[in-house]
Amino acid sequence: MDLLEYQAKELFQQIGIPILPAQTIHHTSDLKRLQIPYPIVLKSQVRAGGRGKAGGVRFAENTIDAIAATSAIFHLPIAGEYPEVVLAEARYDSQREIFLAIVLDYQRQCPVLLGSNQGGMDVESLLTCMQQVILTEDFSPFHARRLAITMGLKGELVPAVSDIIEKMYHLFITKDLDLIEINPLGINADGAVMALDGKITINDSAYARHPELPLLKNQAQPVTWRTGDANFGQIGLITSSYGMALSSWDSLQEEGGTLAGACILTPERTDIPLTEQFKQALAHFRGLDSLQVILINCFDGAATLTALTQLLEPATEALTTSERTLRPTANHLQERSRAGQE
Repeated sequence: MDLLEYQAKELFQQIGIPILPAQTIHHTSDLKRLQIPYPIVLKSQVRAGGRGKAGGVRFAENTIDAIAATSAIFHLPIAGEYPEVVLAEARYDSQREIFLAIVLDYQRQCPVLLGSNQGGMDVESLLTCMQQVILTEDFSPFHARRLAITMGLKGELVPAVSDIIEKMYHLFITKDLDLIEINPLGINADGAVMALDGKITINDSAYARHPELPLLKNQAQPVTWRTGDANFGQIGLITSSYGMALSSWDSLQEEGGTLAGACILTPERTDIPLTEQFKQALAHFRGLDSLQVILINCFDGAATLTALTQLLEPATEALTTSERTLRPTANHLQERSRAGQE
């Protein structure tokens, strides 16, 4: 289950991760009762990435500008999703932005701390500077400091960022998260840190164990994002978890592969069947001219593998350039499915 930014920040606030004064806007008329001072930032509350580049983040100096910007955001679909809520937030004078995340790596079967001293919308720079600490043992403050130092942070930033990482890990464990991400973590001229954006994915199977989160419950959405330019990457990735997506992304980069984008399926959904999610993923990749390969990396038991196997054959008919790549994958999934059933 993917939370929206304002929902993630509600959890940040509960554990002491600093966030800016903000207010949710459900209608443009709400701006007349705005409780935060101008200038402000208005953000589309959708689950897709790349909101800034898509026009879903806008600045306003006064109420008239805010109403016009909010109206435009409400009518702007991002990755096919229209926002039901816009977040109005105070502006922050960042001198520097970094990236922090903790992800459950299903292949390694442990959490991984991720950090980059280049945060924000420039994904290529972010990935180039990415550092990681694999938690093969119980977490301790040492791991947080190790990541901060590996990222190249110095002075008072080391304990400040380490404290943020410790709080993120506490939230990660206590709420059964698959992913917690702050991008960017803003740093002002005085060295103060601020979570300017946040992303949280709660494990669908564990949600029932957290009755304290009823107001945050939302239907999970199939997640799609792109890296770099739409015509840059050659590989499309379809997977079933953030952990697999990030580890696959990392492996592809090590081998010199360029990722065009990724789609994370949610087999547990009842409102959008797996077949429809898969079709949406293929439709997304079909619009990328540079795409040469689609990599399907899923591990959710025999039922999911069988469903994907049944989908691959008819799906290849709509993907003329990738047909030969997908057909052998179908045979491989069939073998994996039979092995899982045995």
